Amino acid sequence: MDCSRSSVATSARIAIARDLRQHYSEDYRIRRAQSGQEALDTLSELKLRGDRVGLLLADHRMPQMNGVEFLERAREVYPEARRVLLTAYADTEAAIGAINRADVHYYLLKPWDPPEERLYPVIDDLLEDWLAEDRPPFEGVKVVGHRWSARSHDVKDFLARNQVPFRWKELDRDAEAGRLLAAKGMSPDDLPLVITPGGEPMRSPSTADLAVALGLSRTPNLPFYDLIVVGGGPAGLGAAVYGGSEGLKTVLVEREAVGGQAGQSSRIENYLGFPSGVSGGELARRAATQAQRFGVETLLVSEVDALEICGSARVVRMREGTELAAHAVLLTTGVAYRRIGIPEVEQFTGRGVYYGAAMTEAMNCQGEDVYIVGGANSAGQAAVYFARTARSVTLLCRGASIDQSMSHYLVEQIKERPNISVRQQTEIVWADGDDHLEQLRLIDRATGTEEKVDTSWLFVLIGAAPGTEWLGDTVRRDERGFILAGPDLSVDGKPPPGWPLERHPYFLETSVPGVFVAGDVRSQSVKRVASAVGEGAMAVSLIHRYLELL
Repeated sequence: MDCSRSSVATSARIAIARDLRQHYSEDYRIRRAQSGQEALDTLSELKLRGDRVGLLLADHRMPQMNGVEFLERAREVYPEARRVLLTAYADTEAAIGAINRADVHYYLLKPWDPPEERLYPVIDDLLEDWLAEDRPPFEGVKVVGHRWSARSHDVKDFLARNQVPFRWKELDRDAEAGRLLAAKGMSPDDLPLVITPGGEPMRSPSTADLAVALGLSRTPNLPFYDLIVVGGGPAGLGAAVYGGSEGLKTVLVEREAVGGQAGQSSRIENYLGFPSGVSGGELARRAATQAQRFGVETLLVSEVDALEICGSARVVRMREGTELAAHAVLLTTGVAYRRIGIPEVEQFTGRGVYYGAAMTEAMNCQGEDVYIVGGANSAGQAAVYFARTARSVTLLCRGASIDQSMSHYLVEQIKERPNISVRQQTEIVWADGDDHLEQLRLIDRATGTEEKVDTSWLFVLIGAAPGTEWLGDTVRRDERGFILAGPDLSVDGKPPPGWPLERHPYFLETSVPGVFVAGDVRSQSVKRVASAVGEGAMAVSLIHRYLELL
């Protein structure tokens, strides 16, 4: 061993431990080890005591084992801890290996001076992420349900997507589930049973009732806003952040949960600034927190029913009767996965058939055979995600190849996983089962041959339906229901019929002045998270221009 190099590495470890203690010792206990093995022994002791570990920071140049090797082994003890590799500029290859092998969340370059700029913001961000996902002992929400109950799945999915921590107690698999039912004087017919943090039992609650009981906001605070953003996907969140940061009184209205379709992605690896990838849920949580810090109001579980033009005001009416008024409205409702449309398959929705990745069911798929319908990025991300625990994952695609419809990095990852198979030009024609999905019948369109396969897990991620029927004739849409805007509205270089202003519509402005559109719901949009966020930001700039002329 090079003694001078060893001495420098030791000094670096002492220095970073000192900086961490100075900044975090009031809220966290910082432990330093002399070697990787000593650190592993310490982690084992902490695990036995039931202590929680939020972050692991390893110098790549350590005695006995390097930092990547340590983080790989440490992940087995504390998989939920955030992992950081401390490297020198010459260790770029090690950093890449850390991402691929140890699933490292961040690599930190030496020197990190000044720590206020190059160390603490990174650690703060990682610890915030860990706290958001941490599950310490608590008396929070409990859900008692059945594995093959569609409503139980809906409740779990709603809680998970809205970042509400809960404990799942499955009847017939968890002894406490039966005890909770008996204690509340209920029977299996009352499932799902939701017990709030205050101990109040809720028998198969509606999503709206559940939102109210958990304190998720559904009531507006102001009589009038500068901007109403309808839809909480990447475009809507991007617009909310920029609108709030630029001083607009902004309210975000979301029907289900922030994040939209992207929020259901298990891992997005080509989004700028996240070299080791980011889950859709984590990205949505970060964006929602950012918007909240800028004073943006969020109304959850609020379904928009109509858009009306009242002079200079734009009025959004909710299905439950609430009205919102503003100078401008931005439509970012995104798209939903198309239904598969086969009655024998649809009958098992929520009981073995799921639309979207449905990550709340991932643990139930452990060691089982999973089928996924779709050939685009969402299907590819789901296949890679489920392949971690499932015995096998089969991707069913109508097309002749996934190379044209899926990002290259996903295609390569699918090829590298031996338990993922791709069946091209294959469709589902039938399904069967008792109280849940048990069997599918597939047809190979190239050969015309049919085959029955046994499975209880089918995830459907196909196509894109805009769901804009509620707009009626208020704004112009294309033949598929996507909203037209800007140049797409022009007729022979002239504004659209009925356009009341002398100027042409702005780039993201619809056929109604002051009503804008961004993201996947816009006709001819690029269906990517980054482009949706960009359009949301661009829309706010155009809305400023519109407001200046009022």
